[in-house]
Amino acid sequence: MGLNKALLDFGGKTLLERALETLRAAGLEPQIVGGAQELSRFAPVIADAEPGLGPLGGICAALAQSSAPLAIFVPVDLPLLPPLLIRVLLARAQCTGAAVTLVSNDGFVESFPAVLDREILPTLTTAFNAGNRSCLRAFHAAAEQIGQSVCTVTLEDLRGKLPAGDASGIEPSCWFANLNTPEDFSAALEHFAGQFHNSLR
Repeated sequence: MGLNKALLDFGGKTLLERALETLRAAGLEPQIVGGAQELSRFAPVIADAEPGLGPLGGICAALAQSSAPLAIFVPVDLPLLPPLLIRVLLARAQCTGAAVTLVSNDGFVESFPAVLDREILPTLTTAFNAGNRSCLRAFHAAAEQIGQSVCTVTLEDLRGKLPAGDASGIEPSCWFANLNTPEDFSAALEHFAGQFHNSLR
C-alpha cells in the first residue's frame, strides 16, 4: 500500500479503528499485535518478537503474554467482519474445547479470524522458529500435535440466521474481502458505499 495499512482511512475511520471496534462490539478488550508503539493511542500494543516476518510471530508473542485460555486474532484488512461472527467463533471454541477454530467460506478455510487456545503456543513457536510463515499450516499442525483437527464454523450454515443489524446487509462472503492492494481498497470503498459504515453495529 506504500504506507501503514492499519492507518488507512476507510469511510471516516482507519482500518485499525474498525478492527478494534469489531472486537469491542463483540464484548472483548482488544490489543494490537506487532504494531508500532505509536499505535498505543488506540489500544495496548504487543511487540512482535521478530518484526517483518509475518503475523505468526506476533501471534506467538500475544499468546505468550496472555493469561486467558483463548485468544481471537483479527486482521486489520478485513473491515467488513461483523461482531456477531466473532461471538459465534468464540462460542464454538468454548463449546467444543477446540484448540483452533476458524471459518470455512464456500469450502475454503480462512486463516483469520482465528480463535486459538494458549496450549498450542509451543507448537506454533516451533513452527515459527523453523521458518514456517504460513499461519494456516501452523494452525493445522498445532491442532494435530494435540490430537485434534481444526474446528470450522461453516459460513454457509450461518446464511439466513444472522440478524440484519449485525450483518448490515452485506453478503457474508464479502466479509472476507481482503484489502491487500490500492485497487482492492478502492473497489471495496466503491462497492460498499452506504453499507460498510454500518458494519460494526
